[in-house]
Amino acid sequence: MIALNLLFNFFKHSIRFFNTIKHLRSTQAYYRIMNKFKRFLYKNCTPKIKAYPKSVSWGNRLYNTKSFLGPLHFTFINQEKKYSEKIDWNCQSYGKLWAYNLNYFDFLNQEDISKEEGLTLIYNYIEEASNLKDGLEPYPISLRLINWIKFISKHQIHDEKIDKILAKHLSLLNKNLEYHLLGNHLLENAFALLFGAYYFGDETIYRTSKKLLVSELNEQILNDGGHFELSPMYHQLILTRLLDCINLVDNNRWKKDDLLKMIKEKAGRMLGWLHEIKYQNGQVPLVNDSAYGIAACSKEIFDYAKILKLKTHKSSLSDSGYRRWNEGHAEMLMDMGQIGPDYIPGHAHADTFNFEFLFKGRPIIVDTGISTYEKNSRRQLERSTESHNTIRVDGKDSSEVWGGFRVARRAKIISFKEEENKIVATHDGYKRIGALHTRSFSKLDQKVIIEDIIESKKSHQIESFLHFHPDCNIRVEEDKIKVDSDITIAFKNHRNLIVEEYDFPLGYNRTKKACKIRTSTEKKSKIEISYEN
Repeated sequence: MIALNLLFNFFKHSIRFFNTIKHLRSTQAYYRIMNKFKRFLYKNCTPKIKAYPKSVSWGNRLYNTKSFLGPLHFTFINQEKKYSEKIDWNCQSYGKLWAYNLNYFDFLNQEDISKEEGLTLIYNYIEEASNLKDGLEPYPISLRLINWIKFISKHQIHDEKIDKILAKHLSLLNKNLEYHLLGNHLLENAFALLFGAYYFGDETIYRTSKKLLVSELNEQILNDGGHFELSPMYHQLILTRLLDCINLVDNNRWKKDDLLKMIKEKAGRMLGWLHEIKYQNGQVPLVNDSAYGIAACSKEIFDYAKILKLKTHKSSLSDSGYRRWNEGHAEMLMDMGQIGPDYIPGHAHADTFNFEFLFKGRPIIVDTGISTYEKNSRRQLERSTESHNTIRVDGKDSSEVWGGFRVARRAKIISFKEEENKIVATHDGYKRIGALHTRSFSKLDQKVIIEDIIESKKSHQIESFLHFHPDCNIRVEEDKIKVDSDITIAFKNHRNLIVEEYDFPLGYNRTKKACKIRTSTEKKSKIEISYEN
């Protein structure tokens, strides 16, 4: 019996793994193998870049969040650490993401850091260069290169020791671009190469950067302006970096070609999408991998774009799959699209047909967002269907999220119809258990109606979830609930209405207790949200 169970589990995990990797592009598969050899070969590479930088003009237009609190004292992702004697740049006390943030050097461009403090940190890092681990991975190299170049250019620092390590790490990055991951990682590599090319006046690096920027921005920025990984947080991060590149190129006319025009056009599209997706209170939805306190807020981004004299393109949400309704004081965001690009769904959740509802600027029904990137049960829960405002069938996730950043079988939108006041779509995420899920959103006067249909010849356990913001007061009244004093939610064909407690993320590693509703439903069910404008 034990042997049979082991064989069954092996077979099950093998199928899941196959359903995950079959979506990879051949480029990703090739570089996942090659990088194991390349990093060994290039770890101590001698840079071909000449460490004789040009003079780059830079003035901060947008400051980074404060993370350097004083000598040996840092805070990242809501976790604070003060070293007793010296900084451990390989610190794993709070996990890999904290170590990554330490190596990004974002703090060099926070508003209150002095030239002397920044230089002390840079020199300390250089002294530890031979011991670096996470800091030599392409992603932290990319962000660190940008932050160092911005800082030393702003303060007009000319230091041969700094330039040599910059050249070495730029060369290392150039030989280890993240083709195995693609997506936002490769785009960040391209942004860093552009900064490095301008700083060192390197034609070869510039050509690589331009080629990557053109191909990746065309690939990653959708027609409606959204970033294709469908996380508003990552959209803000990428857009901010794009504005930095416009700032760099526009104020340092080293190259005179069509790149500036192209990146301005992409930034305009991204600004348009951000304008459409943000709520009246300025916040963005927490859908997919999104958290508070990581990216610059929308107002800061729009102010930065205004300084750069950029035009915001008018956007109508379309191929990103999101839809948003505004009716007086009521706002609703609906996720009616695919989970993201097939070959890079690492930031996707099992959240098809999820929605958020705000009233008078107050979050009411919310996406839970995320509080961790660690590969643990918390991460799995936050990506699961039960952590979103949608339907779960037979205890299965609509898309098979696993392993922290992986997805095996994925829900696909197989039909979609949109009218002025109604949206109807069907996904096949439960086809593997013989069911299809259709959800419609209808907008009436001071009411939103959400109808669910599970099409199947079999009987199933069907559950519906609603998650409320921690500030909401909820009162159950038979088959309806009152939220605060101005919202009523009625349930049709729902049974066993249960109020449960859950941990609402306030950012990474911070949560607050809140309430969610779990119900059992028939194959056809309805939720009506009524409000008084």
